[in-house]
Order: sequence, then structure tokens, then C-alpha cells
Amino acid sequence: MREATELAKSKETKPAVRDPEGVRRDILTVAMEEFSQNGLSGARIDEIAARTKTSKRMIYYYFGDKEGLYQRVLEEAYGKVRGGEHDLELDGLDPIAALDKLCRFTFDHHRANPAFIRMVMVENIHHGRHMQMSKTIRDLNQPAIEELEKVLRRGQASGLFREGVTSLELHWQISALSFFNVSNSATFSLIFGGDLFTDEGQHRLSRHVAEMVLRYVLRPDHLGSIPTGMQ
Repeated sequence: MREATELAKSKETKPAVRDPEGVRRDILTVAMEEFSQNGLSGARIDEIAARTKTSKRMIYYYFGDKEGLYQRVLEEAYGKVRGGEHDLELDGLDPIAALDKLCRFTFDHHRANPAFIRMVMVENIHHGRHMQMSKTIRDLNQPAIEELEKVLRRGQASGLFREGVTSLELHWQISALSFFNVSNSATFSLIFGGDLFTDEGQHRLSRHVAEMVLRYVLRPDHLGSIPTGMQ
């Protein structure tokens, strides 16, 4: 009877076997926070291991070394935003609605994922070295230009969008407007106040970013096609 009781207790206290894929996801989630807050040099693998209740050895088993983990986090960050763009299903929308939806998604995604913006800033400090080594990131980002190119061509073919606009330049403009909103939020709000960073202010900025981009690409005789509520 005593042996049975002890056996039952040992089963109760035996740690549950963790799902390997779940462990990897946990490590990537915590590593994103660590790298985005402290950069590549300042991030500590010990801290990531402690927060994920795993070990440095396990982290290195999955990702090779600290730079391998950092690069994988960077790939995950880009994969999330590009996956979100793909889910917009822009092909089923008219060109104006498609461009409006893409602009708003980009602005709202960046606002909701400041760690992504900080990761991009960290990688720029390293002159894009890890991105250059990652075929995954290159493969993830090229479709973003191709999808925008299809929207632009449809708009130009229908006579709505003016000629001379390139998808690469348009991607740059959308990204720049959305990126600055997060990357400079602390300094901007300290200098000029935080009105733009309230929920109402951010909603208004999201709408105006889309409007600015549309006004840039629309032919003058089609400016009246901007959706109601944006004008």
C-alpha cells in the first residue's frame, strides 16, 4: 500500500514532457523581447533560458548559437508581417480599396508590434549583416513588392493610378510613414506631446497615411474616388 502511494506521488510530481515545437516557439517569443530590448550584444541567453524554463544547452541545440537565434528571430518577425500581408487577399479588391487596406494594415501592424520595429533598427545597426546571410528573409520580402506591383498595375491599367510610380518606391513610402510612428514615438511625444499616440490619434494617423499614399498615386481627375471618411 505504501509503495503504491509513493508511486502515485512520484507520478504527480514528475514534470510533464514539453512539446519540442512549443519549446521552440516559447524561446523565439522571449528571444524577440530580449533582442528587441537589448540588441544582439546586450541580450543574454541566460535570461532567455530562465524565462522559458529551459537551458542554454537546449537553446543552442535548436538554434546553434546566439547569432543563430537572433537570425531566426529576425526571420520570424518578417514572416509575421509578410504573412499578414498575404492574408489581406488584395487580388479580390479594386485597386483603391487594395492600396487603402495595405496601407492601414502596415501602419496598424507596426503599431501593434513595436518589437518588430526595434528588431529592424537593431539589424540596421549591424548593417543588415544577418539579413544578407538569410535566404529566408530575401524570399519572404520579394513577394511584398510583387503584390504591390500587381495592385499598382491594375490601378494604372484602369486609368485610376498615374504612370511613373514604382512599386519599390511606393513600398518605401508606406513603410517609412508606418515605421517612424513607432521608432520615434518616445522622442516625438516628449518634444511635441502625446496627442498623436492616443488611440484616437493613432486611428486618425492610420487613415491619413492611407489617404496620403492614395493622393500620391491617383490621377488628379480621380481624387474624388478616395473612400468616404478619408477626405
